[in-house]
Amino acid sequence: MSAKEESWQRAEIAGPKKALLILKPEVVGAMVKKAKRPILVVGHLAAEEYSKSVRMIDYAVRIGKATNMPVVATAHTVNEFIKEGFPATSMSAMDIGSRLADSEWKGLDGGGSYDLALFMGLPYYMEFVILSGLKHFSTNLKTISLDRFYNPHASWSFPNLSVKDWKENLETILAKLGEDRKDVNV
Repeated sequence: MSAKEESWQRAEIAGPKKALLILKPEVVGAMVKKAKRPILVVGHLAAEEYSKSVRMIDYAVRIGKATNMPVVATAHTVNEFIKEGFPATSMSAMDIGSRLADSEWKGLDGGGSYDLALFMGLPYYMEFVILSGLKHFSTNLKTISLDRFYNPHASWSFPNLSVKDWKENLETILAKLGEDRKDVNV
């Protein structure tokens, strides 16, 4: 295992099944387009600034607008979505993790279970545990970690990235999703 695909939480052992690395971010865009019922889960760290030009919440809103997928905001993050004028459902991280693992849950809109869940902005240790539960107990759900650090329990995860590379990957995903905004200063 190279340094780029080491779990950020080093004391934890992911087991024999580990996340595939997202080396071409275009693939994420293609997976989202192909999914019948994707969902985006956004944690409170998305509201933090990683640099003067990178706020994860801005990318979450842009992904939500480009795809029309439902967004679940955990903790107080829903307030950030309200400020942006974007509709998001507020739910605790553990609750959405539990519901996604439940094959009987019909989703936020009652339209059925989700087949792809994207995660961003949760504390690493929390996302690690939620994704572990989904990896072991959800039947048809694939997961993608859009955070900067490799998360072995996701189905797909970025390798450990610099802020610059991470931002470029998110921009590439948005381009693949067909975002048609010329006024973006993110």
